[in-house]
Amino acid sequence: MEDRIINILLVEDDEVDVMNVKRAFKKHKITNPLYIAGNGLEALSMLRSSHGDKDSLIPRNRRLILLDLNMPKMNGLEFLHELRADPQLKSTPVIVLTTSDEERDRALAYNLNVAGYILKPITFVNFAEAMQTLNKYWALCEMP
Repeated sequence: MEDRIINILLVEDDEVDVMNVKRAFKKHKITNPLYIAGNGLEALSMLRSSHGDKDSLIPRNRRLILLDLNMPKMNGLEFLHELRADPQLKSTPVIVLTTSDEERDRALAYNLNVAGYILKPITFVNFAEAMQTLNKYWALCEMP
């Protein structure tokens, strides 16, 4: 089962949304390691780092990114451009988890090869169900 663990990087600046993801993981007994970055710059640093404290060191294989689009310093679309331009990181699967229902954002994200685009549910119950569905999905996916 150890080889089925997915290392999840949540790139999210809203503390309430971070708390909701953690609560949803706990509620549905999702035990994948969860790493948190507050913006795109921090996320790139964590993904590229080979040293640092063990809580921010993300294993290089079996990674999945949950990405918000609306963040300070480097937003989600800017992050995706950087990620896809980096030969070491470009194949990392990304699922956008955002409040942006803009068709332009959705089109740009899919043009940058996201695996999915999910609008953040308004209620915690729906949010938790979305996390449970994602967990089932990534448990079935074959990842390097």
